[in-house]
Amino acid sequence: MNTTTSRRHTVVDSPYGALTLVATDGVLCGLYMTDQRHRPAEENFGDRDEAPFGEAIHQLEAYFARELTEFDLPLHFAGTPFQRSVWDRLRQIPYGETRTYGELAEELGNRGASRAVGLANGKNPIGIIVPCHRVIGSSGSLVGYGGGLDRKQRLLGFERGECDDALFPAAAAGVPPAAL
Repeated sequence: MNTTTSRRHTVVDSPYGALTLVATDGVLCGLYMTDQRHRPAEENFGDRDEAPFGEAIHQLEAYFARELTEFDLPLHFAGTPFQRSVWDRLRQIPYGETRTYGELAEELGNRGASRAVGLANGKNPIGIIVPCHRVIGSSGSLVGYGGGLDRKQRLLGFERGECDDALFPAAAAGVPPAAL
């Protein structure tokens, strides 16, 4: 029996900088931003190969073009059962909405687990697609985002429609998003 796994990665531009997509056996298992907290070492990403990422890239482009509000991709999560339950719950937060860590803990059946939810949220390996940016502090404050609070604020504003196409004026002028 062959138990060897194949890891591949590619890097795509976005309005939020370069995004590194990682797949295990052709299934997306990571989406990491530049300078992201808890980003694995590059040598763990496998060979560079765009082939396994066609649909993920297509859906990300549609998301950034405001044509897609819910991703539909097979995902592979490597984490504890609790982490996976948090990440599954994150995918249920509607586009443009937020939840607090406490609300997620309550939805998972453990009101006192908001800190554990926050830790699991912070270790989310598939940013944007698994929308950990939609989780906020109990006071409504923007806290704890592995991609940086500036990115979190921009993603939430983007999803709420608080910014128009002028959000990325350089992109409209033909400047690649990663250069923004």
